[in-house]
Order: sequence, then structure tokens, then C-alpha cells
Amino acid sequence: MPIDPAAVAVASRSFSRNPILRQELLDRYPGSRFNDEGTAVLSGDRLIGFVRGARKAITGLDVLDEAVFRAVPELRVVSKYGVGLDMIDLEAARRHGVSVRWTPGVNRQAVAELAICFMIALCRSVVSLSQDLAAGGWHHPGGRQISSSTVGVLGCGHVGQQVARICRAMGAQVTAHDIRVYDEFYRDAGVTPTTLDALLQLSDIVTIHLPLDASTRGLIDARALALMKPDALLVNTARGGIVDEQALKQALLERRLGGAAFDVFAVEPPLDRELLVLPNFIGTPHIGGGTREAVLAMGRAAIEGLETARVPGDGWPC
Repeated sequence: MPIDPAAVAVASRSFSRNPILRQELLDRYPGSRFNDEGTAVLSGDRLIGFVRGARKAITGLDVLDEAVFRAVPELRVVSKYGVGLDMIDLEAARRHGVSVRWTPGVNRQAVAELAICFMIALCRSVVSLSQDLAAGGWHHPGGRQISSSTVGVLGCGHVGQQVARICRAMGAQVTAHDIRVYDEFYRDAGVTPTTLDALLQLSDIVTIHLPLDASTRGLIDARALALMKPDALLVNTARGGIVDEQALKQALLERRLGGAAFDVFAVEPPLDRELLVLPNFIGTPHIGGGTREAVLAMGRAAIEGLETARVPGDGWPC
């Protein structure tokens, strides 16, 4: 396929569906092509075929590995739509001379608001009571308030800090754990840093805001879940794979955990129907960064990233 210097291959389905982002990209790169086939995530041969012939690409949750970079040697720039780099083999990109560009924190408010939404829904049993009401029930089981809870923020980067600020504004006590040092933020926001085990033991609500990498995969396993209070709540709007979903299911089934709400799963769409239908579990289809405002912010950042490089750092870039 001939290489078109005015073309950008946009694999991200969310970007491709947005008419504003399409036009803004076409104004700069008139030969750009978009993922209009309805496939949310491209990988393997389908991604190779789509990207081939383009020097630049915008990707979302699409998997870019050694095979993709080897098959498309003309690809020089990948600009990430959204946050999280776990779907891109960064070492393979470097070996093949591909610059991976991203802008952290562009969807922080959207994801933070969903995390707070999950907390309230779990605290007040909103989903299960709505279903019960529709079935003819009329029960008042009580609930709890975020304002009287201790919220543990696991991962205190862009999204985690925003969640912490909102929870503090609501009156909650907030603890946090991160491998990075955020002393100035902790001091200014009134957040108490602590160890991972202490956060799990002390928190009424644990909310996860970590990337998925070798240090975080399976971080919240059976041992970690056993440290949590039996009525504690677990929220994950970060990445699937950080939590052992089988261990989580057992904890929920055995009432060793009060409830959980996940927007992300190890396999998407998730396959474990037993987990999804539990009355103390809420699941959504990876909608955290899907607000109108966040889509435009992420898309425009990806367009700018085609020209402006940012090198991914070490640690937990939440």
C-alpha cells in the first residue's frame, strides 16, 4: 500500500464516531481514515490491515504488539486516545523506532465522577433497590454515607487525586497509597498516605486508580481482599486485571465483602455471568472516559499528540 503523508489511521472507534473530532483531524490530515466498521477494538491482522500505509495512527484500546510494529514498518507515530498504555508494547515500539505519544489526565473528571457515582450507588443499594421496586418490592434497608466513611484511594495520580478531592469535599476521611510520592498534594488536600495493607484494612470504600502493568496485575488478589472489612466496598474504574475477579466473586458470594462496582474487566466484554448478576455487584461497559466532554478532550489531545511527543514515565502514571 502506498504511504500517504497526509493520512492518519484512526483505529479508535470512539474517536471515529465523533463528527467534531473527525473534521478537526481532516482539517490537518485530509487523507485520514477512520474505523467505521463497528469493531470497538482492533488487534492482530485486522489492526495491521487498517494501519498499513499510514505513518501516523491514533489508537484507543487497540493492541499494538511486536507483530503489528514489525508488519507496518512505515508507522512512525502512535498517538494515544485516552489514558493507559497497557495495550501498547512500549519496548517493541522503541525497537521499531515508533514514537508513542500520550497526554495524561485528560479524562480525569469523567472517570472520577463515575467512581463517585459507584460509591453512592453501592452505599445506598441504588441498583438492587431499583430492580426490587420494579419487581413489586418496597424495602428500606438503610445504607451509609460517604461523608462518614474512610475512603482509600489506591493510586494517587490524576484521577486518584480528583477522587480524593471530591471525597474530602463530601466530608470523608481519605487515605491513599501510591509508589510515587505526592506529599504536597497529601498535605494540601488533607489526605493521609499509608501502606497498601493498611489502606485495605482501614477503608470502608477502596477505589482503584492504577495503570495495568507488571507491578499491578493481580495486585488485589484473595490475600488483599481478605484484609478488607467484611462490609467494605471496592470500586475499579482503572483497568481490568488489577483485581483477581474469581477471588472477588468468591468474596462477594460468601459475604466477605460488602459490594463492588467495576467499569473495567480482565476480558472485555466480560465472560463471567455469575459475577455480573450478583446482587452486590455493579458492572458497566468501560464507560469511564466516555462523556461528551472527555471524548472531545481525549480526541483533541490525541490530535495534538501527532505532533508533540511525551515520553511515558516509570511507575504508576494514573
